[in-house]
Amino acid sequence: MAGTTGIPAAGCVASPATTANPEYPGRNKIDTFIFEWLQRNRDIAIFLVPVFAFAEACVGIGLLISGAILVAIGSVLLANDIANLSQILPLAMAGALLGDHAGFYTGRWIGPRFHHFTFAQKHRAKLQKSEAMIVKYGPYAIFIGRFLPAIRSLIPAMLGISGFNAARYSALDVGACLLWSACLGVILWAIENVIG
Repeated sequence: MAGTTGIPAAGCVASPATTANPEYPGRNKIDTFIFEWLQRNRDIAIFLVPVFAFAEACVGIGLLISGAILVAIGSVLLANDIANLSQILPLAMAGALLGDHAGFYTGRWIGPRFHHFTFAQKHRAKLQKSEAMIVKYGPYAIFIGRFLPAIRSLIPAMLGISGFNAARYSALDVGACLLWSACLGVILWAIENVIG
């Protein structure tokens, strides 16, 4: 539930990396900024959902974007009646699908040269984990990888590089993103109804 300030309690605990906001005691400046931006931009706020779902799934960007941001945005949207789950979840799924497919086709287009890029050299350990997961679990790595933030954005690219069948990838990825968005819905519901 929202507190007296209208800011949901979930996800708004000050951390050592941020400073407290005197305007909203117990809230950090980042949380306050996100909340205030969402309030000022209610008409377009929901579009942050597919943007962040895409970003956390997209090769390269996904290693920098925490999935917790999407959960926080969804929580604020729900707690302040800006959007409901039936609006949030399809947009999250669409963003995730687009991000995954951007990674898959990037991998397919670049091919094995990808491993020579500075980005790949810098994230060699994560790429090796992604490749090991694909070798071990085959196409099921699409489902498993969707729930592992550290390599979520790399699995599609590695499958693209490997020459995995595009139609089969799309079918499996729709299933993986559907399952992921359902789990996101459970998390958001729990934050709103159990924790909040």
